[in-house]
Amino acid sequence: MNIILYEEGLDAVWARHQVFARCIWAAVEASGSSGRMYLNIEDPKKRSYAVTAISTASGDAGYLRRWAEDVAGVTLGVGLGMASPNSPEYDNFFRIGHMGHVNVPIVMGTLGAIDAGLKANNIDHGPNGLAAASAIIAHD
Repeated sequence: MNIILYEEGLDAVWARHQVFARCIWAAVEASGSSGRMYLNIEDPKKRSYAVTAISTASGDAGYLRRWAEDVAGVTLGVGLGMASPNSPEYDNFFRIGHMGHVNVPIVMGTLGAIDAGLKANNIDHGPNGLAAASAIIAHD
């Protein structure tokens, strides 16, 4: 049996992943209030508790992914089907994985790196992404 499941129990693991997914969704929705970043799946009932796909304005995801990896040491996933840097949409999507051995510092650290990357690259974004994420964690 997987050690995470053994120590936490399946129900607790599933609940933790739901909280972290909602945390990331809230952060993206708040940060995306400028209209330059949004969740690929609008309906929360159809979203994955394992990974969140995010669309950005032209080129923003590429700048953000490169900054996050080079400066913060955080690897953001590319959009599925966009794995080739030659794809015209390659720099318009990124993904955040949030299932498995993930905890509050990992989730908030990833979101903090994204927030810093948005600022470092002068990408217009809403100011309350981290606050929205921490509110979900605080109340669940």
